[in-house]
Amino acid sequence: MTAQVYFEITDAKREVADLLPLDAPVEECEAVLQEIPIWFHTFALNTKAGLYTRGIARDHRYRIPFLPADFRGVRVLDVGTRDGFYAFLAEARGAERVLAVDNEQYTHTVRERWGIEIAGGEAFRAVGKLIGSSVEYLRADAIELATSAERFDFVFCCGMLHRVENPLGMLRTLRTLLNPGGEILLETYGMSGQSDDASAVRVLAAGEATTGDDMHYWGFSAPAVTRLAAWAGLTETGDTEQRTVDGHPRIIATLRAT
Repeated sequence: MTAQVYFEITDAKREVADLLPLDAPVEECEAVLQEIPIWFHTFALNTKAGLYTRGIARDHRYRIPFLPADFRGVRVLDVGTRDGFYAFLAEARGAERVLAVDNEQYTHTVRERWGIEIAGGEAFRAVGKLIGSSVEYLRADAIELATSAERFDFVFCCGMLHRVENPLGMLRTLRTLLNPGGEILLETYGMSGQSDDASAVRVLAAGEATTGDDMHYWGFSAPAVTRLAAWAGLTETGDTEQRTVDGHPRIIATLRAT
């Protein structure tokens, strides 16, 4: 697959981006597009002018049914926020407080895969400035939040559980950060094919899932996610689903603090 394919603005990308129309001034949008060398999320900077960022995330439509339509009065944590799309979406849908966290590990992958040097957080800050956002950004490993006294009602944990060395420890940390009845939207890498053990976890080789990505450690079966959640004190609010997106298995579930 050529690099150009990842940077195309497709209907799939627009469908997700249009959940959050920024409607920023055209001149400011054009300046941002010139300033930021690479994007992960596709943002609808100005739909009337047809200005979208060329995000490399190719199809997040499977997440749409799991996104709450109303965040009013909700305290939200977005771990592995990257460019912050879901953090800004929660704010736009009325969240009382949004904290976005990323350790900026992705800067290594961007350098190895695309040959582009970035400092980290540039795209997040650019979007936040465009819309006058009050979302707080914290550069840190999410597991470092274990000592925080702050509690949240909803946590986005999308696209990052397969990148942490201790996935059970991560889920336990996120559980401690939830208010009673709080929820985690968990999306992670799945496992292709069948296993003799339905609750298996696969250890991936460096670059196996995506060429140039050597920080992608795990592939989970849906039953494995269910069991990890139970160990962490979380229960599913519905069925844990596995989807295939662009040939890659993805697991998605909403987990509630028990």
